[in-house]
Amino acid sequence: MEDFRKTGLAIRILVCLGMSIATPAAAATFDGAWNVQIASSSSACPNGTTVSIGINNGQVASGNGMFMASGRVADAGTINVTLSSGMKRAVGSGRLTATSGSGTWHGVMCSGTWTAQRI
Repeated sequence: MEDFRKTGLAIRILVCLGMSIATPAAAATFDGAWNVQIASSSSACPNGTTVSIGINNGQVASGNGMFMASGRVADAGTINVTLSSGMKRAVGSGRLTATSGSGTWHGVMCSGTWTAQRI
């Protein structure tokens, strides 16, 4: 059950990362695998979850059976992401550099921050 809660939180955060417009050639700078650490600002919500996402041609498209991530990375590294798992959803936004990133996320009942490192 705790894994499901962590996955739900991770989904909420990644949802926050996903919808800016990207040009495929420039956004491809951020292509590859990323580990995203999710932190919650509420003690009632799961904290410390790590999820892996993939970026290809500036598009976030990942899933592992427990969650789906979708979104876009813009030329300058601005990222908007949506994570979903069943009925749960989280939306995140922030900025990536060549090797790391950070931002904020929110869901229906939780919110917080995220950091990312390229794998």
